[in-house]
Amino acid sequence: MEKTIYEDKILEKYKIKREKDGQISEDSELVLWTNFKKGDPSLRDYFILKYSPLVKYVAGRIAINIPDSVEFEDLVSFGMFGLIDAIEKFDPNKGIKFKTYGITRIRGQIYDELRSLDWVPRSIRQKYKEIEDQKKKYFEENNEQMPMSKIAENLGIEERDVEKTLSLVSNSSVGSLNDTWIVGNDDSEISLIESVQAPMKYNPYDKMERDEIQKTIAQEISKLPEKEKKVLILYYHEDLTLKEIGAVLNVTESRVSQLHTNAIRDIRSALEKIKKSLV
Repeated sequence: MEKTIYEDKILEKYKIKREKDGQISEDSELVLWTNFKKGDPSLRDYFILKYSPLVKYVAGRIAINIPDSVEFEDLVSFGMFGLIDAIEKFDPNKGIKFKTYGITRIRGQIYDELRSLDWVPRSIRQKYKEIEDQKKKYFEENNEQMPMSKIAENLGIEERDVEKTLSLVSNSSVGSLNDTWIVGNDDSEISLIESVQAPMKYNPYDKMERDEIQKTIAQEISKLPEKEKKVLILYYHEDLTLKEIGAVLNVTESRVSQLHTNAIRDIRSALEKIKKSLV
């Protein structure tokens, strides 16, 4: 209730009316962002209150993939720092919606904090290295991915332990289509998922770079195994959690996490190649 009263005072101050759905128009929000950048400190609190639900949303999606030893409240605290940083750095004139930009910053801040905690034990990292060595050797010899059952057999462990190890380490350094990508001479930041959406207001050279990124992502996604494609679609476009995706595909959450990580790794690898060619 207090949140709504505060928001109403801000809207009244700038003579902005809510739409029928209770929200304000994009033009009205641009007015608020413009005045915030001009130095109205009250709008900082307005935006924090308005977009704080994004923090719980992102924290909730991350929470399902990490050990129970990390409290949900800690994730929210980490995410709030990301939200505040996003509000301070957001440029409304670049044509990116704050929700998209904010989620990227919040997610990045939470994962940065988790990495600093180093919550994956050394023994797990060692086991992960053994698994990756097995996979690399097998691929070099057979030109195909090593079956999970074969990895487990070679290492003398259960298949579910292989999946758990891969999931734990992958989630400690997870990649995502929400990761940022630098575009243009002014170091504009966009997320990889945005690069497959509508183009924004960049100069022709920036647009060429965006088009190349978009083309590469589309090509790499088309090459992915069917399940990895489905994971990306269900996660980024249908907004399902890993648990829900697992139910759809009839696999475990850890397997979904592994499929997601594999897909993102392949896409990012391809993007690194074009990044070098564009520099």
